[in-house]
This record gives sequence, C-alpha cells and structure tokens, in this order.
Amino acid sequence: MSFVRTAARWSCYAVTVAGLAIPSIAADKKAAKQPVAETPSYYGAQPANENIDLTMYARIRDEGFKHSHVMEFADALTNGIGPRLTGSPNMKKANEWTRDTLTKIGLENAHLEDWGEFGMGWQQVNTWARIVGPDPAPLWLQAAPWSPATNGPVTGEAVHISISDVKDLDKYKGKLKGKIVLFGAIRTTPDLDNPLFHRYTDEELKEMESYPVSEGRAAAPNIQQLLAERARLTAARTAALKMMTEEGVAAIITPTRDGSKGGGTGIIFDDNGANLVRGAQVKETAVTIPNAVMMIEHYNRIARLLDHKVPVTLEVNIETKFTGDHEHGFDTVAEIPGTDPKLKDQVVMVGGHLDSWISGTGATDNAAGSVVAMEAVRILKALGVKPKRTIRIALWSGEEQGLYGSQGYVKQHFGTFAEPEHVDPAVPSFMRPKGKLTTTKEWETLDAYYNLDNGTGKIRGVYTQENYAIAPIFRQWLAPLADLGATTISYRNTGGTDHLSFDAVGLPGFQYIQDPMDYETRTHHSDMDTFDRLHAADLQQAAVIEAIFLYNTSEREQMMPRKPFPHPELDKQRSAPIEGIYPNAEK
Repeated sequence: MSFVRTAARWSCYAVTVAGLAIPSIAADKKAAKQPVAETPSYYGAQPANENIDLTMYARIRDEGFKHSHVMEFADALTNGIGPRLTGSPNMKKANEWTRDTLTKIGLENAHLEDWGEFGMGWQQVNTWARIVGPDPAPLWLQAAPWSPATNGPVTGEAVHISISDVKDLDKYKGKLKGKIVLFGAIRTTPDLDNPLFHRYTDEELKEMESYPVSEGRAAAPNIQQLLAERARLTAARTAALKMMTEEGVAAIITPTRDGSKGGGTGIIFDDNGANLVRGAQVKETAVTIPNAVMMIEHYNRIARLLDHKVPVTLEVNIETKFTGDHEHGFDTVAEIPGTDPKLKDQVVMVGGHLDSWISGTGATDNAAGSVVAMEAVRILKALGVKPKRTIRIALWSGEEQGLYGSQGYVKQHFGTFAEPEHVDPAVPSFMRPKGKLTTTKEWETLDAYYNLDNGTGKIRGVYTQENYAIAPIFRQWLAPLADLGATTISYRNTGGTDHLSFDAVGLPGFQYIQDPMDYETRTHHSDMDTFDRLHAADLQQAAVIEAIFLYNTSEREQMMPRKPFPHPELDKQRSAPIEGIYPNAEK
C-alpha cells in the first residue's frame, strides 16, 4: 500500500467524523494526489479537419518550380563525386559534401553521425577483359564489390562451372590452377515485349488503394523451404569457392543477374547478387580471388563455346584499391530548428540513402531521393520558414547492404530490440525474430519520417504502412496537389528502404509512391544508373511535395497518429495454433 493511498484514507475518515463542509476540500486533495494518465497525442483522437495554409502551398510551389536547385545538387553528387559505396573514399566525399552544402543553404548543426564499423574501404580503379582466342573480341564487365585486384592483366584458359550441388564439383577437382572460371549457368534473355519505361496508369493507382486479402493477396512464402534452398545453394557456392581458392584460380567471372523485366539489354547489375559470399566487405569473410560480373550476352557466348568443347583464352585486368579494413559508416544530419516553445523539441524528419553501388553513379538509386530531400529543406529555408517543430534531414549510408545507416540511427536515438536467446546463424538477420522493444526519451518526440527511394519518378501518393489513422490527414494534404498527379493513398506496407527502420520501432515512417519509370528495368543497381536517367520536372515535383509535407507536419497542433506500440516478442505466441477448439475432437 502506497503512502498516497494511506494518507487519502485517513483524510476521508477525519471528514466523516467532523461532518462539516470540509469533505469537498479533502476530496479535492485526494483527487490531486491521484496520478493522471495522459494519452499522448499520437495515440489519441485526431481533428477531423486539417488546418491547411494554401498561401504556403503557393509559396512552396513557386520556389520549387521556378527557382529549383535539385538538378544542380544531382549533378554535383553523381557526376562530381560518382558512385558511393559505403566505406569508400567517394562515400566520405559525399558525406562531407552534403554536410557542407546543407550548411551553405542555411541549415544548422550539420554533422556526420557514426553508426558503427562497416568493413573494408574499397574502390574500383579499372576493369576490362577480352577474348584472346579463338576469335579476338572485347568484353564488358565490372569488378564485383570488394574484389581484390589481379596482378596486372592475366591471361588464362577459360573454364565454365555450373553446379547445383556440392557433388557436382568432383569433375573439376585438380583442373583449375591458373584458369579463369566462368561461374554460373547460362541464362537466356527474354524478348522485351513491354517498354522499359512506364508511368502508373489511373487503373494501377486505383488498385493500390485496395488492401488485398485472401484470394487477392499473394501467398506467403514457405520460409523453411526458402531457408533450406538458400542453405543448399550457399553450401555449394562455399565449397566451390574453397576449391577454386585452394587450386589457385586466376579470376572468377559471374553472369549479371536478370533485371526484373529488362532481360539482358546489355546491362550489368553489380550489387549483392554479384558477390560470391554474403558480407564480402568484411575482411574475415572476404573473397581472395579477383572476381567480376559480366554482361549476360558476352558471358553466354563464352560459356556456350566452352560447353561445345571449344577452347577459349581470356585476358582479364581487375584493378581495385583497398583503403582500410575497419571503415565506419556515417549519416549526414542537419536541421532547421523549431521555434514554438512547446513543440520545438519535437522532430519531423526527411531523408533518403546517400550510398550506392559502383557500376553507375547512383543517380536514381538514390541520389534522386537524397537531392529531393536537400531541395525540400532548401525551399523552406529560402522562404524563411520558422517551423514550430524542428525539421531534420538525414542522408543514410549502408542502405544497400541492409539499412545499416538508418537502423544505426534509430537504435542510437529511438529504441532497440532485445536479442533472442537462440540465434540461428543460417537465418538472415532480417528474418530473425525480435525481442522486446525498449524505447528512449527521443522516441516520444519523433513526429514522422518521410523517405524517397524508388528512382526518379514523380510522387503519385503515399503508402501509409497500415497506419489507418493517418490516411485522412494525407488525403487532405494531397487534395490541393491533385494537379501535380499526387492523389493516391495506399494502406499497404511497402518494403526495401529506410522508412522500415522507423516503422519497426512504432514510429511513423513513410515511403512515397513514385512512377516506376525505368527504375526496375534499367537503372536499379546497374551501370545505366547515371545522371542522364534523372527527370528534372519529376524531381522538382517531388521536392515541392516533400517540402509541403514537412511544413504541414511541423505546424500541426497534435503529433501525427501512430500505429499501436509494437510487441514483436509476442508474434510467435499470437501465431501459435489454439489447441482444443475443434468440435468433436478427441479429448
């Protein structure tokens, strides 16, 4: 029994004996002593109507469309700096350039935040290859990320290895010393029966507004089956790499993966799929044989010659440079401080990932999202906006390897999950169950995070990540922007990028719906991802909408509504079958 409850009890007793007018005073004292449970505004009721400042809409549109700097930022980042692999010298340049540029446009507290050790620093210097015989021809390939260099150009007989099981390696044992190995099956290239470039139709946008369930929803994958298949292929690849290393292979060439719709088309996709091991950036698990990824049309020609017993001699030069074994990753962070005495400690965030893969210049993935975020905050500064809440931009690194930058930021600032007692190393980290979430004081002050990371296409709407309370708010915000093509509200979850780090800990994190353009067919993680693929008008539109979303969020009296607090530690319990409920079953 607490002291408060005991004291109140004695007060009531004294009043009853006296029988005077004192009871109301004692009751007031008793009421005052009771703790008041306040519902945070993000879990409470929201106003039905948003207070929309159409004059500010007009000012933001005027600044964003008539005085845009978004392509100036994009040119400097993609052409001036180039590809930005996390841990590389170019990533360091990009972090510093964004920090300094955000300072120049008037943001405060621009700085870099260390989210932890990443792995080896690395950059590609030059990569080329050619067929020496039987028919001389140039070849198109790129070094796989974190590949070691050859000792200058190396010439060797080519061998084609395609395996599905460890036992398939037996026929190659003792035959690989000094060889240049083509490692992987021939992959046919389908005809292009659809255009590479696409904008969403009205019908497609309307379909996004539905929430598919039962028959309309894609079947959930069999996780155990996927893990078993993954383990089998990993074991075969690991055994093959071990054998090739022990026998002294000169170089390994893998075929580029298939684009989701693009077939071959002469494109090289150079990303995680080009790595021979998971975690190639870590020295302890790095591949020690020079390796590269080749355009599928060239790869197929050589493999077919070899499969027909035609000897092929290749000359390969992979020139790369390591710049450190234990490089750290950094996020660029800056802000426009809030001015309202009651709300300035609350934060509205915007961002995108700054890192990229190496074969292009990372224009649509994701210089586009980074420079749109920079342009959005530039617009607000140019208009002299003094927001009630603090507006903060964060540009992440390590996204391409697993959302490392945003996850590190969220862990340091907002909350962490308890590690499960038993961790199966065969299960990827994103598939492992999470323990109980412990939040920080800052968790209570993060209002919303807005992310852009699906290429150069203009914004067509927003995914709410199943946050049903926020949809009416976004719908009102978008209504005056219908002429810009942004109208769609989708309740669906969308994955694959940094808003997930916020959503996972129960914070409002959102990704915009963007026109697909040629992102999935031509530019995503490829050598075609260059400045030329960016569309200025689309990026201007996106920056205007982001600036409006930031402004509206910063000025609301209440915080943005949140989904219920996450309890991932209960997921397994919730999904377990309920025993003993089937009628007439034996007891």
